[in-house]
Parts: sequence; structure tokens; C-alpha cells
Amino acid sequence: MGYKEEFEEIFRSKITRDGSEALFEWLSRTDFFTAPASTKFHCACLGGLVQHSVNVYRTMMEKQFDPETDNEESFAICGLLHDVCKAQFYKEGTRNVKNEQTGAWEKKAYYMVEDSFPYGHGEKSVFLIERFLRLKTSEAVAIRWHMGGFDDAVRGGSFALSQAYEKYPLAVKLHLADLESTYLREKGTSAVRARK
Repeated sequence: MGYKEEFEEIFRSKITRDGSEALFEWLSRTDFFTAPASTKFHCACLGGLVQHSVNVYRTMMEKQFDPETDNEESFAICGLLHDVCKAQFYKEGTRNVKNEQTGAWEKKAYYMVEDSFPYGHGEKSVFLIERFLRLKTSEAVAIRWHMGGFDDAVRGGSFALSQAYEKYPLAVKLHLADLESTYLREKGTSAVRARK
């Protein structure tokens, strides 16, 4: 089973609240299932975004899920949808790169950002999801702050992250799963770096 099929199976079996079908249909009309997850780092490849989304969900369920306190639908929403802000976000282009062995310049494919809706990262995902279905407060906070210390607001001096993590354990669990997926499970998944 491919990542798109696994995503759809998890989505349809775990996310059942009003608006979920409309959200899935919208995702299907975007490049969500073919887009990369980054420009050159983890999952910088065709279908990388859906691969990363499934990986984060799996990691959350394996490492963070407590059946006494956690909700499977919330984990599916956060794991699968935390990066919907990256749909319609990347564009593939080419640039000239010097081949170190031959000395010749060669065209190499790469991904670049072309953000038609510059609204932030986590907050953009929350906004896009909520056009279709209502998020619980814990889900919205988790998705908003899933970047942790890499978030622009945090780097700019905001202290809201620590308050969010203190009040909403789901936010911590999503961030940890995102980190593990990105830096450990998805190591070596960049087609762009492999092309060098």
C-alpha cells in the first residue's frame, strides 16, 4: 500500500466529524498527495508531503498514544493534517549546477517555495482545516505550534509556545512525533540531495 492509500484509509476510518469528506475532497484537488515535504531536506521528493504526514501519524500512535487520555481522531487530525499549509506551496524548477567531476554545468531539478497565501506555517494549517471542519482547541493549538522552537514567532521572542505545551499535551506529542519523523525516520528521503 502506498502512502496516499494509507493516508486515505487512516483519514476515512479515524476522522469522522462533520466536514471531513469535504476536507478530503479539497486535499484531492490540491497537490497535497504529490507535493514534497520540504525544498531539500526530509521527503523532498514526489509524494513527500503525504509520506511525512503518514509518518508523523504513525510515530504519534507508536510513541505517544495513551488510550486512557488520548483520542484517536485527534491524533489522526494532528498527524495527517499538521502540514496542509504545504499544499500548493512548492514549485519544481531547474538551476545550473557545476558537475565537480566533469567541470560542465548541468541543469538540476529543485523545489522552491511559491507561497500564494503567506499566512504563517502552523496557523495557516489551522485556518485551512477549519474551512471544512471544526478543530478542538487542543488540536488547533497542537497544529499551530507543531514547529516548536523552529516557529517564526518563537524565534521572534514569543513565549506562547511554552504556555501551549504546558496546557496542551497533544501539542508536545505532535511536536515530538514531527521531530522524530523528520530527523530520524526520514533521513535520506531527499531526492534533491540525492541528485547532487
